[in-house]
Amino acid sequence: MNDNPDSSSGPEPVSRDELLADTLVTLADSLVADLDVADLLQTLADRSVALFDAAAAGIMLRVNSETLQVAASTHERSHQVELDEIRANEGPCVDALRGGQVISASSPAEIRTRWPAVAGSFDKAGYRSTHAIPLRLREHTIGTLNLFRTAEGGLTAADVVAAKALADVATIGILHERIVSDSIAAQEQLQHALTSRVVIEQAKGALSQQRYITMNEAFQLLRQHARATHTKIGDVAQAVVGLLQVRLTPDR
Repeated sequence: MNDNPDSSSGPEPVSRDELLADTLVTLADSLVADLDVADLLQTLADRSVALFDAAAAGIMLRVNSETLQVAASTHERSHQVELDEIRANEGPCVDALRGGQVISASSPAEIRTRWPAVAGSFDKAGYRSTHAIPLRLREHTIGTLNLFRTAEGGLTAADVVAAKALADVATIGILHERIVSDSIAAQEQLQHALTSRVVIEQAKGALSQQRYITMNEAFQLLRQHARATHTKIGDVAQAVVGLLQVRLTPDR
C-alpha cells in the first residue's frame, strides 16, 4: 500500500462497483491461468484496502491443523498484528479460521474484551476496528482475509457479501477443483505460497535498501517484472536474493 499516493497523476479513479467487478475477474482468471498463489493473495489484500475503506489488509493461511502463517500483507503494522495473533493463538483472524465464520469487532473496547492478549498490538498499530473473512470452500477453511481500520465501525451488509465473494473466488483459485479432493496437494500448494512469501520479503528488503524505495514499491517492481516475463513472483524474488548473495560473496 502506498502511504503517500499522488492524487494529481495516474489513471482516472474508477467507481467502487467497477473495482469490485475488476477484482472478481482478476481473481477468477486464476481458475484458468497458470496460478501464482503469492501474486493472487497479494492482489486480494491490495484490492481489499480500497474496496472496504481499510488502512491495511492481510491474508493468513493454515499450514496444517496446528500451524498458521501470514501469507500476504499490505503494511508492516498489520503484518505484525497478525504475527502477534498467531503467537498468542488468539484474535479475530484465528477465530475466523477456526470457526469458518466472519468475525468483526467495531471498537477498541470490543477488541480488548474479546482478545485481551492482542489488544495492545491493535492499539500500537492504531487499528480501532477489524474484520476477518474466512477463505472457505464447502467444509474447507484454508485461511482468512483480514481487514484493519483506523476508524470505528462495522462493515455494511453489502461489504460483507462482497468480501465473502472475493474470499470465495480466491479460495477456489488456490485449491482448484482437483486440489480440493487431494489434501496432500493442497498442503503442498499452500506451503509453496508460504515459502515464496519469505523469499519475497527478503527480495523486497534488498530492493528497498538498494534503490531507497518503500517495501511496497519494491513489491510492485517484483510483480511488474514477474508479469512482464510470465514468471512466478516467487521465482523473480529468488533470483533477486540469489544475485544479492553473489554480490556479497567476497572474492577468494
